[in-house]
Amino acid sequence: MSLLTLHNSLATYLVIGAMLFGIGIYGLVTRRTIISMLISSELMLAGASVNFMAFNRFTAPDPAVGQIFTLFIMAIAAAEAAIGLSIVVAIYRNYTSIETEDLVKLKG
Repeated sequence: MSLLTLHNSLATYLVIGAMLFGIGIYGLVTRRTIISMLISSELMLAGASVNFMAFNRFTAPDPAVGQIFTLFIMAIAAAEAAIGLSIVVAIYRNYTSIETEDLVKLKG
């Protein structure tokens, strides 16, 4: 199998997207700090974007659909990063720690 056939295959992109999504889930479950959890959720969104773009490239009759979904995912990721980091800064100012175990004192 040559490199060109791997590059032109839907399965290759789906595997890459699934790997990104899986790494994101693993990081979200195993990490203890909020910042690393935010980075892991960004990896999950990147994996979903890769899958949307792969389906857009290989199966969609209208090429704009996958690109529009990916743009929405990018906008959600940017908003999540901005809001999440502002929450992290506020938590650090109050508790001087960003460990998730130290946040059990929060009252809702």
